[in-house]
Amino acid sequence: MIRVLLADDQALVRGGFRALLDAQEGIEVVGEAATGRDAVAAAQRLRPDVLLMDIRMPDGDGLWATERIVGTAGLEHVHVVVVTTFELDEYVAEAVRAGASGFLVKDTDPAELIRAVRVAAEGDALLSPGPTRRLLERVSRGLKRTEQPERLAVLTEREREVLELVGRGLTNEEIAARLFLSPLTAKTHVSRVMGKLGARDRVQLVVTAYETGLVAPGWQE
Repeated sequence: MIRVLLADDQALVRGGFRALLDAQEGIEVVGEAATGRDAVAAAQRLRPDVLLMDIRMPDGDGLWATERIVGTAGLEHVHVVVVTTFELDEYVAEAVRAGASGFLVKDTDPAELIRAVRVAAEGDALLSPGPTRRLLERVSRGLKRTEQPERLAVLTEREREVLELVGRGLTNEEIAARLFLSPLTAKTHVSRVMGKLGARDRVQLVVTAYETGLVAPGWQE
């Protein structure tokens, strides 16, 4: 059962998300929060698998709450998904740097919301190629890009290749095709890279790929 926590200052939004998600097999909404501070407290108390987090909330916004949840021992398994009104909201990039696992727009298709919750619970990619690339370009402009070979020293040559492709927004299936691997082998490589780098999820791997220079802003396929 995927346990979901909803954090939004609009009761109507929370109610809509709850009705949709509770109707799905294998998903249960375990709580709601209307402020950033309440979201942090609820995450500590309920320990959900996925937290749908609004950005603009009173008493500690979504960015503030995300940073605290991600930095709290015992909440490593909580995957924060930022929910925003605008696809290219400047705060989305800040949320990803703060440790969010990805983002959704509030008017997303219901089926996409359900899929995103399931994918986030697995720590996999949330974003389609177009939004991914635009988001990564925004994230990259705010990162300290320094060559840090020691951070990647724990990776094999193949694992560095995999990290670079994750950083470019490729799915496991696309990585498999690019490197002539089976999808299962590609997924295994991604999991090993996450473990070696101490990454909470795939989005953190993307940030690492940019920070260490494996992927440069403005890259082209």
